[in-house]
Amino acid sequence: MGTPAPHGTDGFWETTGAAKTFTHPIDPALLAEFVPRTARVLDYGCGYGRLTAELVGLGYRAVRGVDRSAALIARGRHAHPGLALLRWSGFPLPFADRSFDAALLFAVLTCVPDDADQRAIVGELARLVRPGGVLYVSDVPLQDDPFNRARYERFAARFGTYGVFETPDGGVFRHHPPTWLRGLLRAAGFAVLRECRTVVPTLDGRTAERLQLMARQEPAVPGSAPG
Repeated sequence: MGTPAPHGTDGFWETTGAAKTFTHPIDPALLAEFVPRTARVLDYGCGYGRLTAELVGLGYRAVRGVDRSAALIARGRHAHPGLALLRWSGFPLPFADRSFDAALLFAVLTCVPDDADQRAIVGELARLVRPGGVLYVSDVPLQDDPFNRARYERFAARFGTYGVFETPDGGVFRHHPPTWLRGLLRAAGFAVLRECRTVVPTLDGRTAERLQLMARQEPAVPGSAPG
């Protein structure tokens, strides 16, 4: 897989975004159901290591966090000096195929408005997660309240994708049709095992419904052509 073009939102996460307090929570019970504490876990888009540290606190010892943002990784290394945090801006990531038993993708796709960039991320995680391993995705689907519907409409012409919007502080985010998220996983070879919806706090002090998807990496079928 080649290195994708830099995200147009990278500057935000090196400046304003790097100072934010992330709020998207993990579900420890759901995680434990599918990911044993002996698992090798990759937290992709780890930010300042908030969930990476929480995983370690839950007893997961073989955890690596990776993020594109130098500012966020520097913040994480200062706050959590014992964590294995890596700043890496492109693909492929510096890990061998099938290096991990599980990967987390938490509130990452919402920060990546471009279709191709999202496919690149999920495709790279498919390379790194072993067959039978799991990808735990938690992200924000399209919301149905008047505030969000209005901003989807307001920014649709500018960004070309319904659900992409800009916040007053310059961040660009994306809310997704659930069918898009499921299709991303399926196209990369993951089979969705469980879906859960809950309400969570957002970066701007509001709340939003979030969709959690637990998916398993399907073993390749012998003799099948690559998709």
